[in-house]
Amino acid sequence: MKKHKIVIAATGASGSIYAKVLFDKLIQLKNQIESIGVIMSDNAKFVWEKELENTSYKEYPFTFYNKMDFMAPFASGSANYNTMIICPCSMGTLGRIASGISNDLSTRAADVILKERRKLIIVARETPLSLIHIKNMKTITESGGIICPATPSFYSNPTNFEELAATVIDRVVTLAGLKNNSYSWGEEQ
Repeated sequence: MKKHKIVIAATGASGSIYAKVLFDKLIQLKNQIESIGVIMSDNAKFVWEKELENTSYKEYPFTFYNKMDFMAPFASGSANYNTMIICPCSMGTLGRIASGISNDLSTRAADVILKERRKLIIVARETPLSLIHIKNMKTITESGGIICPATPSFYSNPTNFEELAATVIDRVVTLAGLKNNSYSWGEEQ
């Protein structure tokens, strides 16, 4: 089985619990992954510390890149990263990607993933949505990206915030092509 090379970008949108659960899930699935590169904006770190009341993002065994590090391998298609997950994704980041504005490593990596016809998964975090947001989502979808809103499901009867966030993240890792043992509608657990 070919192992995945994944880029994760966390923006300053609310919803750091989604990034944390994603990081934890990727550690569990590490046998399917060759490498993980992470970009966290300063705002993403601030929001994580505010919402989760810790700096545990520093403890993950991933390679972290500065948001302006255009020497990161995934700033070029030749590095063959096959998936990018932006989680959570702010509407500002989504808008820059939809407009083709590559002004930092996150937007450059997304541009590379789209131009190489690889998998871009955006975990959008905003409500309500303006028509501008919806049009930007449409543009990214028409360009091959996947919009996976941070909209949890309840049929698995989650009992805490992490289990609730996992209902979204389990969908994300499945969309990324990783084999994941999670709740599936209609199946016995």
